[in-house]
Amino acid sequence: MKSVVSAAAIAALASFTLAKEIPVDEERSKALYQSGLRHMEIMNHKESFWAARREAGIFDSSQYRSMSAAVPSVPCVNGLAELEPGNALYTFNCSGLDLYDFQSHADLGSPSGEGAGSWGWTSPEGREFMAIGQSDGAAFLEIGKDGKIIYLGRLPKYSKAEPSLWREMKGYKNYMVIGSEAVNHGVQIFDMSKLLKVNPAKPVTYSDADAFHFAGLPTGRSHTVQVNEEKNYAVASGSQPRTDKCKSGLIFIDLTDMKNLKSPGCASADGYVHDAQCLVYRGPDKKYVGTDICYGYNEDTLTIYNVTDKAKATIISRISYEGAAYTHQGWVLDPQNQKYLVLDDEYDEYDKVGPGAAGYPITYIWDISSLEKPKQTGYYSAKVKGIDHNQFIDANFAYQSNYGGGLHILDISSIPTDPTGKSVKEVAHFDIYPEDDEESGGGIIEFVGTWSHYPYFKSGYIVINTIERGVYVVKRS
Repeated sequence: MKSVVSAAAIAALASFTLAKEIPVDEERSKALYQSGLRHMEIMNHKESFWAARREAGIFDSSQYRSMSAAVPSVPCVNGLAELEPGNALYTFNCSGLDLYDFQSHADLGSPSGEGAGSWGWTSPEGREFMAIGQSDGAAFLEIGKDGKIIYLGRLPKYSKAEPSLWREMKGYKNYMVIGSEAVNHGVQIFDMSKLLKVNPAKPVTYSDADAFHFAGLPTGRSHTVQVNEEKNYAVASGSQPRTDKCKSGLIFIDLTDMKNLKSPGCASADGYVHDAQCLVYRGPDKKYVGTDICYGYNEDTLTIYNVTDKAKATIISRISYEGAAYTHQGWVLDPQNQKYLVLDDEYDEYDKVGPGAAGYPITYIWDISSLEKPKQTGYYSAKVKGIDHNQFIDANFAYQSNYGGGLHILDISSIPTDPTGKSVKEVAHFDIYPEDDEESGGGIIEFVGTWSHYPYFKSGYIVINTIERGVYVVKRS
């Protein structure tokens, strides 16, 4: 249940606005965000909502039939991909994306299912592999040249931890860095090259001993993980409790010696970090060229850090925006020229505030030409109701997991010349949650459907991880 107090406080600030950066309201920030109240409300709502669905059997992924290997693909024709013609639960709204495979979480080795984060790895020979977050661990897959999922095995949750639907991962060279909200979980680091010799007829269930493990988090929990491959470190963000010395900020993990994982420090100055992207800065702000920075998505702010000295990280800028309800995640358009980024807010649609008041996912556009003075220049509003969750950029396209709305691909090539967002166009989508298609606006504003995806395979296959059903593989038509 939403908090009347916090929703009203947010609405009072945001309901009359369009889209613009604004100074942080420190009183509001302290009361709702830095206190942890807002985050606790959101987590409690999700947990109770998911518990009810679990009790109703919706999370039993064995009920969702996996796609037969005999079906090469299901093309998107006249806006529909019909995996089972005439069956509404296996008919997917689409545009410009064809379906190549679907496998349930049950058929991917997980009795409990409940999909979350995901990330990919391409071997030196060009084979494409995935790590798929599930509440009881991570499933490992290979995506064949025909787009079919080949199940290879799994790394269960760390043995001292309980299951948790929150499981996030990012790739570092040939390793997968895996974190979880479960107490005592820590960060698992798995060598994906182990999969190269696995016989698919004999999937392997790995153990704690088969992965490196970082045990340096306050209680073992993290909300998200990040990687800066160029600088050889990982980050655990949102590690509870907020009263720890790192205040749930960025906790850095040195990856130069996997057998001796240590933290060189943390960035605590802005408290809780929900998600981040850490890069060596290359862009128009000459003062910071070559600096190790992290773009932090910090509940009610975009916070940019200088993390060159991990023991003494500093804030370059901290700014909010009109309509901010829960700043969730974002990505720079071009790592080689960091002039713009896009940001999503997970609760503006839910709380009906700012540009998200109508219930359509909003992509906020930021000009970061000056790291010290970011400008929120505009936004793009999706065409189907729902909630935005995770997005990643590849070349001129933003790939977005919008919960029940599924995967949406936006052409963002216009942003450098038209940063208002008015010229951004959706070029493809695949709706993996047909249960809400008949709702007003084409979807529900709730935490269902797709959590994450991976759009970076050279083959063009895009892998989508969903909460209830399992894993889809799609490709541009």
